[in-house]
Amino acid sequence: MEPLTIQQQVFNNLKNALPPHLSLVDELSGLLGISPDSVYRRLRGEKPLTLQELKTICEKYHISLDQMLHLKTDAVVFHAPEIGKAPSSINDYLLGFLNQLKHINSFEQKQMLYLCKDLPPWYFYLYPEIAAFKTFVWLKTLLNHPDYLYKKFSLREYSFPECFQLGLEVNKIYNRIPSSELWNFEIISSTLLQIEYYRDAGIFDNVTDMHLVIDALLLLLDHIQHQAEKGYKFMPGGNPDAKGVQIKLFINEVLLGNNEVLVELNGNRVSFIPYNVLNIMHTRDPRFNEISFTNFYTLLSRSTLISESGEKERNRFFSRLREKITALKK
Repeated sequence: MEPLTIQQQVFNNLKNALPPHLSLVDELSGLLGISPDSVYRRLRGEKPLTLQELKTICEKYHISLDQMLHLKTDAVVFHAPEIGKAPSSINDYLLGFLNQLKHINSFEQKQMLYLCKDLPPWYFYLYPEIAAFKTFVWLKTLLNHPDYLYKKFSLREYSFPECFQLGLEVNKIYNRIPSSELWNFEIISSTLLQIEYYRDAGIFDNVTDMHLVIDALLLLLDHIQHQAEKGYKFMPGGNPDAKGVQIKLFINEVLLGNNEVLVELNGNRVSFIPYNVLNIMHTRDPRFNEISFTNFYTLLSRSTLISESGEKERNRFFSRLREKITALKK
């Protein structure tokens, strides 16, 4: 590939990655410390990018040189913001979700495809009791936070109001993004196992708090079922008749799949893969995205749509989930 073609490819990929409201010239001028005229000369191909400038651009905007140079390798470059960092607070994780969803929402044309092995983590922050429980579990059991090592869960002591409010903001942004979610009957299994373990290990401070957490999880399912019935998103307590952004909910009774998020932004694709439960890495690699999107749509073709239509299947699905939840009270 000729040097000028490589340079043009870099700029084309960068244009596709930036939200429409951002100016490529202004972005590069500030990043490279050069004048707008110097940027234009590089855009027109009159002046080549230096290796240092190319390195700076690729690092800032997570562009793969393998992809730019069309190297035929099996390597796929992922961007993992949290790699190499110490475990963050749950606030930091939620802020990461919020910023990423804001970025997705900034594009005029966007859609999200969510392959759910577990409930999307921000869903738990629609109701304070289940939000507090999940936050505590992530801090105590996942992050091994020393402040919670020998503590029992108590709604009075550990309500985490800042996390809850931040989680509500995440949900509000998510509700502005058209999405298709692919669920299965194991969607709440990890949460049920956590409640069961805390119950049997005596980590709930009292049985009343456990029941409140279970009731909140039931309310969460009620809300999601109501959304599926309407076919669009809204917040609890909002007006379900004020038609909002579309959500399509599919059920696959055979395959579990992974927790994977695929997005299309103005025709460009990005794949998000969770790791270490709450961390997320992503790639714009077209080969990887082609496989991921093809796999998602293949699963979708073998799944049942239960939003708007499919009342019988929708009621059957949510009834089975509720049975699993209420069994924890026995």
